[in-house]
Amino acid sequence: MPATTSGTAASAGPQPQRRPRWAAPWDGIDGLRAVLWLVCGAVILLPLSAIVVLAITNNHLPLLLSGDVVEAARNSVVSAATSAVGAVLVGTILALLLDRSDLRGRRTLRLLALTPLLVPPFVGAIAWIGIAGPTGPVNRAWTEWFGGPLWIIYGGDGVVFLLIVHSYPIAYIIMSAALRRVPSDLEQAARISGASLLRSVTGITLPLLRPAAFSAFTLIAVSNLADFGIPSIIGLPERFVTLSTLVYRYIQSGTVESPLEVVATIGVVLLGVAVLSMVIDLLVNRTRVELDQSSAPPQPIRLGRARAATSIVAWTLVLAITLLPLLALTSQALLPAPGVPLAWENLTLDNIVRATTAPGTIVGATNSVMLSVLAGLICTVLGLAVGTIVTRTRARSNAALATVALLPQAIPGLVIAVGWLIIAPRIGLFNTPWLILCAYVMAFVAVVVQAVAAPLRSTPMSMEEAARISGASRLRALIDISWRMAVPAAVAGGVLVALTAVRELTISVLLLSPGSQTLGVSIFSLQQAGAYNAAAALSLLVTLVGLAGLGLVDRRRH
Repeated sequence: MPATTSGTAASAGPQPQRRPRWAAPWDGIDGLRAVLWLVCGAVILLPLSAIVVLAITNNHLPLLLSGDVVEAARNSVVSAATSAVGAVLVGTILALLLDRSDLRGRRTLRLLALTPLLVPPFVGAIAWIGIAGPTGPVNRAWTEWFGGPLWIIYGGDGVVFLLIVHSYPIAYIIMSAALRRVPSDLEQAARISGASLLRSVTGITLPLLRPAAFSAFTLIAVSNLADFGIPSIIGLPERFVTLSTLVYRYIQSGTVESPLEVVATIGVVLLGVAVLSMVIDLLVNRTRVELDQSSAPPQPIRLGRARAATSIVAWTLVLAITLLPLLALTSQALLPAPGVPLAWENLTLDNIVRATTAPGTIVGATNSVMLSVLAGLICTVLGLAVGTIVTRTRARSNAALATVALLPQAIPGLVIAVGWLIIAPRIGLFNTPWLILCAYVMAFVAVVVQAVAAPLRSTPMSMEEAARISGASRLRALIDISWRMAVPAAVAGGVLVALTAVRELTISVLLLSPGSQTLGVSIFSLQQAGAYNAAAALSLLVTLVGLAGLGLVDRRRH
């Protein structure tokens, strides 16, 4: 028997060697991953590398110590940090009131509180000028009664206020998600032990929200650091210059030699701040303690006798922040000139007709629709592929690919625009609208990646495994199962990208070229030219269309 077994083995010939686990065969998944790396490298890493290279090869660091840059940097840091702190405070208070208390009408109030997130910041600035500007109704009435204005919104304090107004919804979303992870059992145990309502909130809930508050602070501070719309409309009339408005002046007026090199140096500093904030946020998130969510539904915090007063104050403030700007835009759009009393005989549609029929508006609207739709489609496809690859496959490079795709979300739009402005002449896109399209894709692809990755991470891999057992390749299983599950989320993210891009200003105004004017730039140009009522009319139309579009998306989602 032993001899027979040996002969059988010998006659069978040499046996194939088993492939090690690390030497997986090259298939369609690996090819797709390589293509995604090339695309992300060209769209994201190339512009950022161009900024770094141009700044390093041309030493303009002494210019950063000049008076104008130092003043602009100080104003940017102060306004960004102060507004981030204010936004986190407001967002935390709203999260406690709307998600953990018995406040009256909190569901409706939650929807109203999130509406500033849907209004472009520069549109909000125009609206608030109609409320608290020199000829606004607040200051006009206060002057008649007390002989002087109450508060003119122009200047640094107005910039900080509007940055808070347009940032607190982001803080609320982050803090609300973190609050749902805080076990209500801890709060109930503190109350049973004799702690007061305030003591249980300050001693139990708020300490557990600190990591989320820090994440919200870093995200909002980096975003506000290079905001252009609010500082340009509200700050410049009082000579409150920030880095974004200073860069715009350098590029448009050529007040310095080699403006691109100088702007690249400023961009590297902002890029370093963004990367540093991401690293700090990552370290904080790694060291924080995660608590399991309580199985019991959270018990609402009983406000008791303060319920009525708290509800009145909350409703008054939220309505003042959300509805007053829309009413101000409407009144500005229907009045012939600033300062004209709001009366029936003074109402006119001339501003709306002039704003919608102006050649610049038509060109801007056409370009914005075209660029936003293309950006939405490209981001949908690219974000769907990246989000699926990094969540449903295993590879050592997945974490790096996800980081590269999400990196622009933490980078100010000012840096993104500068990067594409540097490489535009070398790739043949200078003075073309396609340059703005590339910058839009870089800036907004992270929205779709996050929209796709979130549901896929919570979905088990059983269906893909069943497809593989049935004989499907890894790529076929990925396309037939994972992609189809993620398509609705990708489409929703793409629509959000389109609605955001159609009213974008910071990137568009820096990459502006003949024939590539966008809708946001059209509104900004009207405002800078002194056509305040026409700018308000166009801003009102953009806001209403954006709100209607998001309403349709939300209705379709439900």
